[in-house]
Parts: sequence; structure tokens; C-alpha cells
Amino acid sequence: MSMLKRVVGVALFILLQTASLSVAQPTASMTPADRTRIAEAYRLADKLGDRLWASWSKAPFAVLLVTSDREFLIRHPAPPRDFEPLGEDSLLGSKVYARARQFDPHLLATFPFAGTPTIVIGQAESTQAHTSTPWVTTLLHEHFHQLQYSHPDYQERVKALGLARGDTTGMWMLEYPFPYADSTVSGQFSRMREALLGTLHASPDSFKSAWSAYLKVREEAHASLRDDDARYLSFQLWQEGIARYTEARIASMAAAAYRPTAAFRALPDYHSFAKEATAAMSRTERELAIPLPAAKRTAFYAIGAAEGLLLDRAHPGWQTRYFENMFSVSPALMRK
Repeated sequence: MSMLKRVVGVALFILLQTASLSVAQPTASMTPADRTRIAEAYRLADKLGDRLWASWSKAPFAVLLVTSDREFLIRHPAPPRDFEPLGEDSLLGSKVYARARQFDPHLLATFPFAGTPTIVIGQAESTQAHTSTPWVTTLLHEHFHQLQYSHPDYQERVKALGLARGDTTGMWMLEYPFPYADSTVSGQFSRMREALLGTLHASPDSFKSAWSAYLKVREEAHASLRDDDARYLSFQLWQEGIARYTEARIASMAAAAYRPTAAFRALPDYHSFAKEATAAMSRTERELAIPLPAAKRTAFYAIGAAEGLLLDRAHPGWQTRYFENMFSVSPALMRK
């Protein structure tokens, strides 16, 4: 291609992109990169979500994007009155609403907002994800929480755990006084994490024995806890651990069976889902090496994610039983 044709082609591409934005983007305040990332997450969920979790597509996928000065609400069925309607965004397949910023732009969480489980998330540059590809898989992690929270029995079963101790805000899930620094508990967790790492790296020939050894150590670690603490551990592994597993699993599924859009690949901070899947595994292994007193609650993310990955090897299709055993993956782990 001649230089003149190349320049003309680039200019035409920019002109078409600008025209597209003027039609499809109801607000100039939401950046093209933000719209592209959110649209990619929606597309990825549409293509692969139900392959991993049956009926995941039926869960809400409301997103509240928090920028430095504005908040944008997408795919929410009942926006609060303080949100201004901005019109239909064809790229996002949703009406978009906006208001002045109220949440922290570094926030990354899912909680009920105006009656719907909503992902409240800062821009990629402002969150721990930092760049586009992990930001998208993190959004799918949070979308899995929306599936959990939407389960008909979820709220009642949470209350039945008896762990709130008078707290009605839900903060007990983050602040529960688990005995992280107890030497007996942390020692049991060290053995559990070592066995878990060994099982992750086990060869096909040695996997069965490594898996059995891990289950024994796991049982001993759980038995070392008081009843309330054991229920909290099981709850966190079920909720946060499997959400982290979902994040990693979606990255590996996308690496094998998903082609990102040209717009997403064109983002300057894009990297492939294959690279992200490798990074997710490395991150899990690094976090498993952190002692419990230092890791605290975040240890449950890595342990639960690793258990999910091992369940894929030990009991393929275990996801169909996940909601049968609310707040415990132990029955699935122990199933022969």
C-alpha cells in the first residue's frame, strides 16, 4: 500500500470513528475507552458466560462507572431520580444515566443499588486492574457476584449463617474477626496452602494422590476452627474464592474461544486474554505463598480460586452443583 493510501485510510478510519461516537455515544463525558471496555465485558459475558455458569445471562449486569467527576449508570432497571438520562447508547445496548460523582473513583465492589445488585467500579486507570484486559475480567468477577446475590435463597441463607452479630450493613463480611494471627490456625493454613500449590502443579499421574492429600489437610485446617470461624471460612471460599476462580476461568476460556473486537484490541493498554490467563494463575500462586497473618481475608480469594481450578480437574461439571451447596464447596470437593 502506498504512503498516500495509508494516510488516507487512517484519516478515513478516524473520521468514521468520530461519526460513530457522535451518533452512538449520548455523553461526551464517558470516554471512548470506557465505553469500549464495558462493551467488551458485555460481549464476553454474552459469548461465554452461560458455558461456565448456567443461566448467568439471567443475572443483572448493572454497572455504575465512577470517574473523577461523574458517575454513569448502565443497564439498571430503575435509576435513582438524581441521575440525568443521557439517551440510548447503541454500543452498550442500554440507556445511560449520569450524576455528579459520589463514590470513590478507586472503588471496586458489587452491592445493592436502587434495588438491584450493581457493580460499582472506577476506571481501569484508577483501580487495581490498571489496564483494559484485567479490568474486563475483573468486571466479570463482579458480575458473578451479581449471579450469587440474585439467587432466590441468598439473603435468607446469609442471615442463617449467624455471623453478622448485629451488623445490618453487610460490613461483617469484610470485618469479621477471623483468627488470622492465631499460631495454630495460621500453621494449619500454611500446610493447607503448601498442599494446594503442590496439587496445582501435580502431573496427571500424581494428581489423584495429591488431591487426596490436599483434602485431608483441608479437613484438618477446618477442624482447627471454632464453628463460627469455620462457617465464615466456608462462606468466603464459596463467595469470593469462586468469584476469583471465575475471573481466571473466563480469561482462559476467552483465550481459547473468543476473539476480542477490533476496538478493544486497539486500546493502547490492551493485552491478550491468553496473557491475562497466565497472569491470573501467577497471581493466584503468589497470593497462596503469603502467610495468613499478612494476607488476612484476601487469602480466601486465592485458596478458593485454586480449589475451583482443581475441581475442574477432579470433578468436571461441578459448577452445576455449586448453588445446591450454598456457602460451602466442601460437598463438591469431597465428591468422588
